[in-house]
Amino acid sequence: MEKVLYEELRPREFAERIAKAPIAYLPLGTLEWHGLHLPLGSDGLQSRGLFCEMARRLGGVVLPMLFVAPDRTAEIDGKTYYGMDFCYRPDGQPARQLEGSAYHVPDDFYDQLLDHIMAQLKRAGFKVVIGHGHGPSNRAFRKIIPVMKEKYGLHLINACFEDTQRGFQSDHAAANETSIMMHFHPELVDLNELDPDPAIFPEAVAGDDPRVYATAEEGRLATEETIQRLTQEVCKYLEV
Repeated sequence: MEKVLYEELRPREFAERIAKAPIAYLPLGTLEWHGLHLPLGSDGLQSRGLFCEMARRLGGVVLPMLFVAPDRTAEIDGKTYYGMDFCYRPDGQPARQLEGSAYHVPDDFYDQLLDHIMAQLKRAGFKVVIGHGHGPSNRAFRKIIPVMKEKYGLHLINACFEDTQRGFQSDHAAANETSIMMHFHPELVDLNELDPDPAIFPEAVAGDDPRVYATAEEGRLATEETIQRLTQEVCKYLEV
């Protein structure tokens, strides 16, 4: 299979790839609870799957996934909670530290991290950077799009498109993300981990019930739809 992962390329292979298509793909991952049925690295696994498929079709290089990310925080009874620790709690259950979540960094640190990454990608010869993954990371990425254009001459693209039918990673561990994981990594998805009672909605899951609506085919369609839109955006800046 064609090599597209940055860390696997030898220098000559790297130079050949960016000469043809100077596109960097940055999976904005986390190590975060995605329900009992999905792995903790689901954010990065989904975006990396999308990006590897794009790189094999369009060219470019897929960067290692990030696992640190910004998120909402809350101080409750003297303890700090992040993201899904206190969001989308079932039946008014109190906040709790969810098993395995280990990713949070402050917004300003993440902004600085992205800035340094973009500086290095410019130095390496990239012209377009596509980033996607964790919701709050997407928002931070979109915020710097005009800044990176002015500062480094880089064209940044995020895969959140309002006019698409399905979206890509458009919920949290619900039907959309579960379908995408079923498409790319069916061996890592186990819906049997969820309570079979339809009246009991999965903890810290936001969106349509994955037990009812998630399918690998929906994941494939979401991927294809997103690749088409991203390709259109890339072609505005590059002849590929």
